[in-house]
Amino acid sequence: MDEEVTAARAAARLARQVEQVLAEVDLSVAQYRVLAVLAEESVAAGLVARRLAVRPPTLTSVIDGLVGRGLVDRRPDADDRRRQALCLTPAGARALTAGDDAVAGRLRALASRLDARRAERAVRALGDWQDALDRTIEDKLAVRR
Repeated sequence: MDEEVTAARAAARLARQVEQVLAEVDLSVAQYRVLAVLAEESVAAGLVARRLAVRPPTLTSVIDGLVGRGLVDRRPDADDRRRQALCLTPAGARALTAGDDAVAGRLRALASRLDARRAERAVRALGDWQDALDRTIEDKLAVRR
């Protein structure tokens, strides 16, 4: 099988592992992603949607659920009083930490099935993918400005 096909299928399987472990801490992948963005800064929903590469209507129900659970607050935007900024609450920060710990634990468990050199390389490769994804989003945001 082609290496890219193998990688694509591994990415899908890994995504399922992340989905399962987040469910154990009562978070969906979408909720986890929103909390991670809001941990960096409080922003309007539209910017969260652009950073996550999803349509704003798709994000609305996720945000409503997070607000309903007390994990996110809506506050007047300091720069534009017509808009609301989304802010991570202390409970949201705890939920994000629980999600981070759960995902990291699953990655450690999976990596433990490899020898130390391969495990380190696998974790580093995920960081490389994170960089590529961040740069893609930054490029898309720059085009829209």
